Amino acid sequence: KIGFLWTRPGLPSPLRPICDLRVLNHFIQEARDAEVTMKSCREGCGLTEAVSVPQTTVNFDDWEKKNAMEQAQEVQTGLWLLQQALSLLRTSMTNSELNSHIDNVIRNLHSITAVLRSLNFQEYTPPASTVGPEGTWRVSTATELLQVHLNFLRGKVRLLLLDAQACQQEAS
Repeated sequence: KIGFLWTRPGLPSPLRPICDLRVLNHFIQEARDAEVTMKSCREGCGLTEAVSVPQTTVNFDDWEKKNAMEQAQEVQTGLWLLQQALSLLRTSMTNSELNSHIDNVIRNLHSITAVLRSLNFQEYTPPASTVGPEGTWRVSTATELLQVHLNFLRGKVRLLLLDAQACQQEAS
């Protein structure tokens, strides 16, 4: 399990709360709530066009072969794609209950991005081209989008945080 790193003389910060996966678990629960609410929505809750989203399946052999920066780049690309897709969904919806859920999950994605920066992963630069990056696919419904979002958090984001060097407990 990942826990907090406590300060000892010479360490710059008292603890690393993001290394406590309860923060991510909270974001996952909010993503699940948004998905459940979406499934019960009948009108004013659809996508106006298909959107690119990250692949959520994880081939553990391939994942383990990547270095931390490659893994972070893949996760950051996915987070960026999800932010774009969820922002489009947000502008196309008229269901106010669902809007608050989508606002929450977008805020959570921004928080995760900030966390990755705090773990010293380099800043993500979005592609100049509008063609979806490698390792993406397209979804055309809001329910599919929210399912991808939830699975991405439970999969690649969790794996990246579990393996982050800054979160590894020091051997004592």
